[in-house]
Amino acid sequence: MASITINTPVGPFTIVARDETVLAAGFTDDVNALLVQVPPDVDADLDRPVKAVRAYFDGDLAAIDGIAVEQRGGPFLETAWVALRAVPAGSTVSYTGLAAAAGRPEAVRAAASACARNAAALFVPCHRVVRTDGTLGGYRWGLDVKRSLIAYERA
Repeated sequence: MASITINTPVGPFTIVARDETVLAAGFTDDVNALLVQVPPDVDADLDRPVKAVRAYFDGDLAAIDGIAVEQRGGPFLETAWVALRAVPAGSTVSYTGLAAAAGRPEAVRAAASACARNAAALFVPCHRVVRTDGTLGGYRWGLDVKRSLIAYERA
C-alpha cells in the first residue's frame, strides 16, 4: 500500500492505493485520517490515479472514471457506491435518487450513509449528491470543497 498527496485547486488531495486500485482518497494531507479506513496491505502504483486526478483538474472530468476503486461495505453500500460512479460530472442526484439508483428507493438514510462512509472521495463522487431541494447537505471534506467541485464540474 502506498499514499501520495498532491495539490489541487481546492486544497491537498491524498490517495491511498494498492497496485493501481484506490482504497481511500480525500481532500486532506493527513494520510492517517484515511489509513483507518483501509486494511493493511502492500505494493501500490499511484501513477495512474495521480495522473487521473491531475487530468480531472485540468479539465478532463472523465479521467477519474476509469480508476479502479475497492471499498468494502454491505450489499447496499457497495451498490450505492457503484451508482455514485454512474452520476456524470456536471450533474447532481438527490439522496432519494441515489437510493432509487441503488435499487432501494425507500432507503434514503442508507443512501446518505453510503456517502458518509465513502472512503474514496472524488473517485466515488459523493460530492454530486444533494438534498431533494437542491441544497448541498453534508460532505466529509467540507461544504466549500463540495460547492467548488460541483461548480467546477458544471463550468
